[in-house]
Amino acid sequence: MSIRSKLFATVALPVLSVSVAVPPAVADSLMKPFEVAQEGGGQSDEELLLQKQRQAEEEAARQAAEQQRAAEEEAARQAAEQQRAAEEEAARQAAEQQRAAEEEAARQAAEQQKAAEEEAARQAAEQQKAAEEEAARQAAEQQKAAEEEAARQAAEQQKAAEEEAARKAAEEQKAAEEQKAAEEQKAADEQKAADEQKAAEEQKAAEEQKAAEERKAAEEQKAADEQKAAEEQKAAEEQKAADEQKAADEQKAADEQKAADEQKAAEEPKAGGETAPAVEPQPQTGEGQPVPGAEQPQTGEGQPVPGAEQPQTGEGQPVPGAEQPQTGEGQPVPGTEQPQTGEGQPVPGTEQPVTAEQPQVQQPAPEVVDTRTEEEKVKIADDPAATDETVVLPVENGAAVLDSDKDADNAGGNQAREERQKLREELRAKEEDAPPPADDAAAQAAIAAEMPADLPQKIEANLNEKGTRVDEAPVFVVPETTNIVNNTVINNTVINNNTTVNNITNNITEVKIVEQVDNRVILGVGDQIFVRGDDRPRLRYDAEETYYDQLPRGRTRETIVRPGGYRIVTVYNRYGDILQRSRVDRDGNEYLMIYAPERDEGPRPAIIDVGYELPPMRLRIPVRDYIADVSDDPDRDYYEFLAEPPVERVERVYTMDEVRHSARLRDKVRRVDLDTITFPTGSAEVSMSQAKTMRKVAAAMEKILAKDPGETFFIEGHTDAVGSDRSNLVLSDKRAESVASLLTEVYGIPPENLATQGYGERFLKVRTQDAEQQNRRVTIRRVTPLVRPVAQR
Repeated sequence: MSIRSKLFATVALPVLSVSVAVPPAVADSLMKPFEVAQEGGGQSDEELLLQKQRQAEEEAARQAAEQQRAAEEEAARQAAEQQRAAEEEAARQAAEQQRAAEEEAARQAAEQQKAAEEEAARQAAEQQKAAEEEAARQAAEQQKAAEEEAARQAAEQQKAAEEEAARKAAEEQKAAEEQKAAEEQKAADEQKAADEQKAAEEQKAAEEQKAAEERKAAEEQKAADEQKAAEEQKAAEEQKAADEQKAADEQKAADEQKAADEQKAAEEPKAGGETAPAVEPQPQTGEGQPVPGAEQPQTGEGQPVPGAEQPQTGEGQPVPGAEQPQTGEGQPVPGTEQPQTGEGQPVPGTEQPVTAEQPQVQQPAPEVVDTRTEEEKVKIADDPAATDETVVLPVENGAAVLDSDKDADNAGGNQAREERQKLREELRAKEEDAPPPADDAAAQAAIAAEMPADLPQKIEANLNEKGTRVDEAPVFVVPETTNIVNNTVINNTVINNNTTVNNITNNITEVKIVEQVDNRVILGVGDQIFVRGDDRPRLRYDAEETYYDQLPRGRTRETIVRPGGYRIVTVYNRYGDILQRSRVDRDGNEYLMIYAPERDEGPRPAIIDVGYELPPMRLRIPVRDYIADVSDDPDRDYYEFLAEPPVERVERVYTMDEVRHSARLRDKVRRVDLDTITFPTGSAEVSMSQAKTMRKVAAAMEKILAKDPGETFFIEGHTDAVGSDRSNLVLSDKRAESVASLLTEVYGIPPENLATQGYGERFLKVRTQDAEQQNRRVTIRRVTPLVRPVAQR
């Protein structure tokens, strides 16, 4: 190969290749050396070519480096631009995609929303349709059930109406029979009374006939006696004439003898003395009987000889104070009717129940004259603590607020008020009045330390003590005669038996049965009478089972099982006094209701007012806070009122019977007067319209029992002063029992939480002997702090 060929192959061809690849300007510069070389001829071609080749390579390398750098820069720039463009494009596309996605999402959401709305509308329509169909079905079923129920109720009402009609017919039949029997009895009584009247009239006629015959016989006897007297007078006159003649003869002889004796006496000295006058014999009639009108012989200090006739006054009436005719054990003569009228009295003409013992006649209460004005009474009622006087209700003829003050007024009138006022003044002078207790525990603070440490064990022992099961409810015995001397210490003064304290006599004497009416007994103690009822039938209301166990020392344990499994356990003594009462639920939790620790000094007197041992009470709170009248304040919070503690401290835990027989103890706790229940005269029935007025009081009692099931409420029955003491006692006890039964049967108050007692007309609210509606009432007190240790809640 020639040099030119080699040069072309090694230089020109690569340059040409580069020139093809590079821009024309570069290619010209590369090809120029070859052209110069062809034109010049100073150096050799090979050197020139090598030089040119070197230059070309250098230039090419430089340019290649520059190009490379430019290319790289361009590539970097383009890459950056591309990157930026790509990023912008990507951002744009992302934004477009985002916007498209959002638009798509919005479109899809709108479509879904629309679809959901359409679906919801469809489902709502279907549900509406289903609901309408279901409602129509239920309405049809209800209509059918209502028709069936109506038919059933109609049938039941028809049946009930028929049964009611039958019952009413039976009752009317029974009432008619009873009316007929009553009329027959009345007719029989009237016939008996007529027979007795006829017999009495016949007896009277017979007696008058006998008296007439006796009078005629007496007149005939008198005529005979007068005839005989005339004859005797004539004979006496003849005898007298003969006697006078004989006397004249004897006188003559005597004169002669006297003259002789005087002559003899003149001759002899005197001897002897005055002779005793002869005893004039008493004229007699019959067999040794004194002549009527003659003085009667006496024995002892002016007492007539036994068997002698007693003096009479008036037309055959005995001298006042003389014993009246009796038959049997102090009973009045049969046939004597005791007509009575007024509250609780039997219908005039009805026979009175036979009594076992006639108590002393109770004297009417002395009149109390209160000179205070109505304004003064209202002021005292608002602040009783500011006075020592007797606090009275600020109404016309208002009686004392405290029942113990009423007892004092009944016994001693104004004198008793004055004495009690002095005692209160002395008590206030000796010690400052303590404020009312803040709660039940504060009221019992003085006795808390005296409670035995083993009290819970003793209470538990009474529940579980082993006894002998008996088939029937035991009959409690009447309280025995006490004849106990009551040494009562008041203000360092000891007063024995007939204890006169605050002008009230506390006679502890023989307890007598005065009368028995159904399940109630009227007991007489001195000149007072009390009614004693039996609560056990009322306590057994809604009982599933009742059984009795005889315990040692004459005690009886009664267990009443109620629905729900809880038990009421009561321990009585032989007289029926409650020693302990507890409620035990089905889990064994025990709630003590009544408990007074037994004493060691022997049996307590059966009926005695232990309140006589206490000084007169001083009321320290307004009367409105002490007495709640339902009629005057129907919207009152009776829960707050009944939950209040006693108004003075409690000296010890008392028995339920001690509370029953002591107004002084009951005065310690507030009272609610259910004066919205206005009993008709002589009635113990409560109408349902009046029963509704007890709703708020019953709700308050229920709320208290929900907090403590061991609470005890005492329900007192009262009457007005019209009628006899006995009938009013029984009637008031029935009223208390009626309200207790109503609280249980209508309002659900457990019967074991209620104790009852009737007081008759003893505690009048308005002092009047006339019929007074305010006195025919029932009172409720919460006596828990008096009959149970507070620590045992």
